[in-house]
Amino acid sequence: MNTSPLIIGFIVVFALIVLPIIISRFLATVDAGTIRLVSTFGGNTRIYKGPGKSIEVPLLTTGTSIPSKAINIDLDIADQTADLDKNGVPRPIKVRVLASAIVSVGDSNEMITTAANKFFSKPLDEQTGILSDLLTSTGRRAINLLSHDELFSARVGSSNTDTTVTPNTEVARAIASSSVEEDDRLAIIIKSACSRELQDLGLVFNSLNIKEVQSEVAEARRRQSAVEAKANADIVAADQERRAREAQLAAEQAINDKQRDLEQRRAQNAAVVAEAEARRQEALAVQREAELKATQIAQANADAARVRIQAEAAADSDAVKIRALGAAQADAIRAVNDAIRDGGNAYLALRQLELLPQITPSIAQALAQAKMININSGSAAEGRGAAGGATDQITGVIQTLLATQLVGNQFKLGIEGANGNGAVAAPVTVGNGTDAPASGYDLGVAPVAPRRK
Repeated sequence: MNTSPLIIGFIVVFALIVLPIIISRFLATVDAGTIRLVSTFGGNTRIYKGPGKSIEVPLLTTGTSIPSKAINIDLDIADQTADLDKNGVPRPIKVRVLASAIVSVGDSNEMITTAANKFFSKPLDEQTGILSDLLTSTGRRAINLLSHDELFSARVGSSNTDTTVTPNTEVARAIASSSVEEDDRLAIIIKSACSRELQDLGLVFNSLNIKEVQSEVAEARRRQSAVEAKANADIVAADQERRAREAQLAAEQAINDKQRDLEQRRAQNAAVVAEAEARRQEALAVQREAELKATQIAQANADAARVRIQAEAAADSDAVKIRALGAAQADAIRAVNDAIRDGGNAYLALRQLELLPQITPSIAQALAQAKMININSGSAAEGRGAAGGATDQITGVIQTLLATQLVGNQFKLGIEGANGNGAVAAPVTVGNGTDAPASGYDLGVAPVAPRRK
């Protein structure tokens, strides 16, 4: 009864702790990208590809791991091509190919075992050297079998499989036997040439990536291509510039046409405006002329009315003046005549004596130039004769002149007195004693009548 709990506890501990430890010693982890090889007695080998578990029995099996990842090898291949001239004479071109090759472990158990024994058993530097030497030598042989242009060929065409293009039948067979996916000539030849060597190492050739092919011809062609590309770019740029210029000129021409149409429209509008302005000016001129005519007519009518009024006023004033002057002269003459009538001929004789010095020179000049012929029609009984008649005529002339001078002075004095001098014309007595106009005044001297002989 006391031993059963101990047994149960021992079983539990064994099941939970010891048994997992024992099982873990038989199971090993195989990581991703690795291959686990487990060998038993008798040389039997089991291969486990990760990720997974491998069964290994301690003391009874031996296990090792190798990488299953792809191996990338950089290649620097320099050699001469198999170019020929037109006459078939070899004209090799020195080229340098920079590429990268990818190899990996084969899929079959035999190749995995071979890779583990022959390749991965060596140090890493030696592994890289082996692959580099193998692929480089194979690449040189491939370059020697290809022409310069075939190194730059991107695809393998059906026509390129002819032996006339490739100088070696090995190349043609390699291209013909290659898969459809293989499209690079150098990769096809390298794969065909090094497949046996790689297979002996348990490896397979996956792909070849040519990074750059350097040669003088390629550089010259590259420069030529660059020049042609630049020329084409310049041509395209010039063409685009020409098109842009043509488009610009077309746009400018359209703009000029629009501007010309606009200027014509503006000119037409300006002409219409000018015509309307001219009509307005003509209407204004007509209006101003009518206004001026109306103003002139009104002014002329006003001036005519003013002149008429002024003339009527002046005429009325002159008439009043003339009537007043005539009335004053008439009063003065009546007063003088009254004075002469009351005083006799003493006043007239006195006036004649006062005027005699003024008219004596004129009388003497007139008598000196006169040629008188006196015809006496009277009888001798009268006692005067021709001399007396002449004397009477001269006396009559003198009396006439004195009367004329006197009357002239009297009218002058009368007019001046009427103009505001205050003088009144002296009265003149007519010889017959009656009032008469100034032109018929008599100075008291009897007129000389012609005498008949």
